[in-house]
Amino acid sequence: MTCTDELPSGLSAWRDKLWNAAVAGDEYAASDAALAALDSGIPLETLLLEVVAPVQGRVGSEWEANRLTVAQEHAATAVNERVLAALAHHPVARAAASRPPAGRVAVACIDGEWHAMPARILSEVLRLRGWRVDYLGAQVPTPHLIAHLHRTACDVVALSSSIPIRLPTAHAAITACQATGTPVMAGGAAFGPGGRYARLLGADAWAPDGGAAADRLAAGPLPRPPAPRQAADDLPHLDDQEYTMVSRSARRLVRDVMNGLEERVPAMAAYTPQQRRHTAEDIAHIVDFLAAALYVDDPELFGSFLGWTAGVLVARGVPAGTLLPALDLLGGRLEEFPRATAMMTHGRDAVRAASPSPFPGHPGKTA
Repeated sequence: MTCTDELPSGLSAWRDKLWNAAVAGDEYAASDAALAALDSGIPLETLLLEVVAPVQGRVGSEWEANRLTVAQEHAATAVNERVLAALAHHPVARAAASRPPAGRVAVACIDGEWHAMPARILSEVLRLRGWRVDYLGAQVPTPHLIAHLHRTACDVVALSSSIPIRLPTAHAAITACQATGTPVMAGGAAFGPGGRYARLLGADAWAPDGGAAADRLAAGPLPRPPAPRQAADDLPHLDDQEYTMVSRSARRLVRDVMNGLEERVPAMAAYTPQQRRHTAEDIAHIVDFLAAALYVDDPELFGSFLGWTAGVLVARGVPAGTLLPALDLLGGRLEEFPRATAMMTHGRDAVRAASPSPFPGHPGKTA
């Protein structure tokens, strides 16, 4: 659905109202604002995609910039979830749901993915477009998703993921769904710019948002899924076992890097338990993203994560260059893996680009 020419300025005002209510943790004011926007004539789909979704995106951006705490980010997200629930029960939404369905779609976040808001917004848009929607929510184990497909015979599965470290799990879910004869549409930031990882992993379609997904489904059935296949059929580079070795040894790699940092960075002796925990979490995230980059064979996935991490650290008063000692130590333990070594080099370059001057110090957050 396309907004009319006079809507953008009005949308901006409604976004501001919803934003102010969300960051204040006021679910009543937020719901009142959203319902008032709907009653003012803004189409429900437009409200979902051009007001609620951008506000939720801003919540994440403000956390990254250290202008919202984790608690504030969680509270604002909870308020936006309540807004979606209120809109879903509005007579406009109920009327759409009462029509004969265009088909049945299961909407689910892949196992391990807790960011459910994009999937929930997609579900509401598809309902407005006449689909019967089985919204399964966050972190759906693949065996349970497959059981649901066998029980319901859905026409299509929409899989959502925001974090690239879930790509191997997404790949398994895509192939398992397709093995039941059900085509898969992928969506979410995890699948990369333009959905390049969705195509790489064999998804039958990709959409950048709920409106595009609904448009694609309205254009006709998705193609019949390919014959059952193994991961290496889509990703032959996995034969080198580098992804397997890194993912299976992740805990040991984190431990080894932590031990090495204690020798290299004397300041760690004075770390509080919280600082040590944050340091270990940062290193674990680095290893997880390296594994994901190895899985899809894309150094840019690793480099973009480290560039983002550098920005988050700088926003919290920690020099980006403090990541380099951890990267050096991790790279030293992966010298026998050519692809991993190349990705570590790319990652160091990304950090140096974010922070040209070398910094002594530590790789952990201070708060």
